[in-house]
Amino acid sequence: MTEQPVNPVNPDLTSDDKLWAALSYVFAPIVGIIALLMEEKKARPYIKFHAVQSIAAGIAFVIVSTILATVTLGFGGLCIPLLWLVFLYWAYQAYQGQDVKIPLVTDFIKKQGWA
Repeated sequence: MTEQPVNPVNPDLTSDDKLWAALSYVFAPIVGIIALLMEEKKARPYIKFHAVQSIAAGIAFVIVSTILATVTLGFGGLCIPLLWLVFLYWAYQAYQGQDVKIPLVTDFIKKQGWA
């Protein structure tokens, strides 16, 4: 696959960067962890930001889903697929080359210096 710049605003952004960023949200947190373990992917700021953010959002998703299902005696678990649609929207935004702003998560990872 050729690594042609595809974003005139950010000429360093390639289609590979956008694909890895999108997949980080679709398969969160697994692909985000894989991206951070690969040196050539970790060196790309766009991939690193979205990988770290998708890991944090994925962990928060698991915690919220567990609490929701526990408090509602399992019935809240029926809403979990609807919550996953939010991750698909974030993946779409990342694939379009946009910065994804997740409330609380984005500020948290920036303050920690992770991305």
